[in-house]
Amino acid sequence: MFDALIDRLTARLYGPVELLFRVALSLIFLIGGLGHFMRAEDMLTRIVDSPWHDFVLALGSPLLFLHLSGAVFIIAGLLLIVGYSTRLAALALFVTLVPITFVIHIAPGHEGPLFKNVAILGALLFIAVRGSYRLSIDGRLRAPGFTASI
Repeated sequence: MFDALIDRLTARLYGPVELLFRVALSLIFLIGGLGHFMRAEDMLTRIVDSPWHDFVLALGSPLLFLHLSGAVFIIAGLLLIVGYSTRLAALALFVTLVPITFVIHIAPGHEGPLFKNVAILGALLFIAVRGSYRLSIDGRLRAPGFTASI
């Protein structure tokens, strides 16, 4: 009986909780992405201080990478919030966050931010595999009777 009550309660909460999960996760990327543009000098200093600085310079312009990652964070973060192309957005965020995690957070004294990013990467993998269903554009597009016109 208790399990049936919990099942009914979680069934009602599933959509709002899924939306809250996507919004909470997206806020990290929206704020961070804006920081890549508005606090570029601070971010570039972090790259200079990184043990991977020479490797980043060998690949190209740190400022270009900073702006590209900021754009991905903002665009994919917004897509994640509304639940449109959710799997692709989560995958884009994952692929963008992995090198940032290595370059910035695998350094002495950065264990806290490193494991925060590991947790965020896990959440992104979950969304990339599962997608979004409730309270999302993707879910609406999958609704019975919906036909998309080209």
